[in-house]
Formats: sequence, C-alpha cells, structure tokens
Amino acid sequence: MVPPSASRSARRPRERRPPKPLDKARLNELALAYLARFATSAAKLEAYLRRKLRERGWEGEGEPPVSALVERCVEAGYVDDAAYAHSKAGSLRRRGYGERRVDQSLGAAGIGADLREEVRGTASEARQAALALARKRRLGPFGPPPADRQAREKQIAILLRAGHRLDIARQVVEADTVAGLEVWAEEVD
Repeated sequence: MVPPSASRSARRPRERRPPKPLDKARLNELALAYLARFATSAAKLEAYLRRKLRERGWEGEGEPPVSALVERCVEAGYVDDAAYAHSKAGSLRRRGYGERRVDQSLGAAGIGADLREEVRGTASEARQAALALARKRRLGPFGPPPADRQAREKQIAILLRAGHRLDIARQVVEADTVAGLEVWAEEVD
C-alpha cells in the first residue's frame, strides 16, 4: 500500500476547464443568483455582469443585453436604488461613519447625487453616528482622558477619517461626561 503522502505528491495538479462563455440564459441566471445573494444597486449589478462578460466571453448573438437585463430587474423590483441607499446609509451610520463617508460609499455604488442628497441624515443622526464610533473606539469620555494635545488630536483625526465634521469631532473628544455627550447627541436642530 502506498502511503497517503506519497500518493498526493505523485498526482498531477488538476487542470481547470475554462468556464463556458455566457449566453443570454446564463447571463440571466448569473444576474438572478447575484441578486439572491446581495442587496445591490443597478450600477453595481451592471458592473458585475460586465466583469463576468470580460472574464468568460460572450457566446450569444449580437451585443450582450446587459443594460436591458438590469432594466428588467429594476422594473421587476429586484433592484431598488432608493431602498439600497436608505439601507446602506443607515447601516454605515449605525457603525459610526459620518455623512462624508456615507456619501462616498453611495457614490461608489453608483447612486446618483439627487438620491444621495435625499438619504442624507439629519444633524441628530450625524451626532448619533459620531457617538457610536466614540463608544466603539473608546474616544472622548468613553475612554481614558487624552494625556496631551497630541492624543486629543489623534482622537479627532479618527473621527475625521470616519467622515465626521470637525465641529462634531471636537465636541465628542472634548466632552466631559458620557451623559452630557448623549444629551448633545439627542438634541434636535
């Protein structure tokens, strides 16, 4: 009997067959499988399908109907940019990201400027997001007091990189108590 380690080394690596080129039916299946797994925007779905076409090629007649397929998915309600934008913006805010980072993320997903403006949060939501990040990263009153000016500036920089405005970042870092910061975050403008 041949030891298992010897038999593995004696085997040749399996050669992978190249994937079949796409046709209309396969492209449709690919789109539906992607939509079943991910919430997405129309632009992201189109980019995904175009990438798959570059990787696998096109076997069908004429040009691949990517735009028409995406449009059918939008009309059928499988893709809803407004719902995606609201969901993604809320998720990012709960994780502690500021409006600038939310706007960048939605822009990268192909959401138009008018829809990004529509989902822009209120001032209270921006403060709540900063509070969530401060709590998670132990900034301001949630952690030990900054030892010096440089430590305070590092905490402010963390909030700025997360997309928060400078005035919000300073307010969070310079707050004396958690209770005071929570009251500030709840204020309605």
